[in-house]
Amino acid sequence: MTGLRLTGSRGISPNLALDELVRERRRNGESVVHLGFGESRLPVFPPLVERLTAGSGRNGYGPVRGDLAARTAVAGYFTRRRMATEPDQVVLAPGSKPLLAALQMCVHGDTLLPRPCWNTYPPQALLAGKSVLQVPIPAGCGGVPEPTALARTIRSARADGRDPRILVLALPDNPTGTLAPPELVRELCELARQEDLLIVSDEIYRDLLHDPARLVLSPAEVAPERTVVTTGLSKNLALGGWRIGAARFPSDAWGARLRDTVASFASEVWSTLAGPMQEVAAYAFAEPPELRAYLDRAARLHGALAREVHRVVTDAGAECRPPTAGFYVYPDFGPRRETLSRQGVTDSASLQQRLLDAHGIAVLGGHHHGDDPGALRFRAATSMLYGDTAEEQLAALHSADPLALPHTAQLLTALRKGFTELCD
Repeated sequence: MTGLRLTGSRGISPNLALDELVRERRRNGESVVHLGFGESRLPVFPPLVERLTAGSGRNGYGPVRGDLAARTAVAGYFTRRRMATEPDQVVLAPGSKPLLAALQMCVHGDTLLPRPCWNTYPPQALLAGKSVLQVPIPAGCGGVPEPTALARTIRSARADGRDPRILVLALPDNPTGTLAPPELVRELCELARQEDLLIVSDEIYRDLLHDPARLVLSPAEVAPERTVVTTGLSKNLALGGWRIGAARFPSDAWGARLRDTVASFASEVWSTLAGPMQEVAAYAFAEPPELRAYLDRAARLHGALAREVHRVVTDAGAECRPPTAGFYVYPDFGPRRETLSRQGVTDSASLQQRLLDAHGIAVLGGHHHGDDPGALRFRAATSMLYGDTAEEQLAALHSADPLALPHTAQLLTALRKGFTELCD
């Protein structure tokens, strides 16, 4: 079969590959503080297990777009967030990732992305045969492109014969752990109208705001006719392995055609969300009071650890946007370039390798997020600090001061030591 040409052979997604590498090193006896994988390391909320068990007998195929009970719950979820939604506007899938990929496959034109961005956005667009146009983010936040630079990029791309049509935003953002303010979202929506862009708003971290009073303005509130919103339960409810995602489509005729096109793609790729997971989705997206209380506790924990790791890296000499949502920080060690260069650290790849090999700290280099490879930036996932066992993680979730817990304090001490040594 050597004459067959392969496509998409770019290797395992770098965050997944790094997670496998850390597991292997730990099996070999190495001590590694793992900040390289964007997983919410918390035990499953018990009522979710009950719903999964209740749905275990649902072994038949269900509707491609999801059953009515689950779609109704998702519609209520969006409606409570100022996006009035009917069940017919919703499509469920095994995670938001396949929905994002389906949109890339089903909508013509090239893709505009913030730089840096989640490491999956560019490969999905490339696999769909699109050009990827990355635009630097504003100084104050990530997840969105700087508007003036975005307009300039669109003009330049069209002059070169390309056709930018899809704008992907992350609200809040992975990898920077920040949230674009409402005025910036409004400006980008106006630009999207002027340039006739589809906005894909990835809001999977929306329920993990460190300050619950902070306002998230979705593009679907400003430009509902051209915005698809995706979300899921992987991050807010720590259900990454269960794979439950949802998308909200515009309510007009064009939105219905796009929804049907995505559903057609789904019918040939993943068929339907698994029946037991539809049972979980119907419960979780309905957000009963006990689940809301769990989400509030989780958001407080994420904020406490993210702020502490931000303090650790800035004390070591990095510049870093203060985290406001999710469980990431994205430090820039450019101010320590001269010191790091004496250790052979000249770019984000060598910084990632040095931290792992010399200091036992796993991070994901900025080059994997489409950032300038020569920059000394990386993403650190602070949710990996809650503990390795369910007992430790639950203790962190319910503690009034999770930083003081012995297992968490030990990991933070190791981080301080590693970053201090790196920059000495």
